[in-house]
Amino acid sequence: MTKADLVSEITEKTGIEKIAVQATVESFMTTIIDAMETGENVYLRGFGSFVVKKRAKKTGRDISKNTTIIIPEHFVPTFKPAKTFVEGVKNKVKKK
Repeated sequence: MTKADLVSEITEKTGIEKIAVQATVESFMTTIIDAMETGENVYLRGFGSFVVKKRAKKTGRDISKNTTIIIPEHFVPTFKPAKTFVEGVKNKVKKK
């Protein structure tokens, strides 16, 4: 499902104009990004948590030059789904 699909689905279910739904979805995403860029976590009860995690410094390899490089510690955004979300997916997605 793409963002456009999401907007279309919300429009069909709520009857709100597509432009308004698109602006709301864009604003929602921007707000989450802005919060996480400042190091703040976002918790959506019943859906999941957008969490900023710290990755430790580690040694890596540059395979094109065959050299060792140091990858400095850095922060990455992660998503942890709520337990009810995980259970719903486990129980409802059909095995292929």
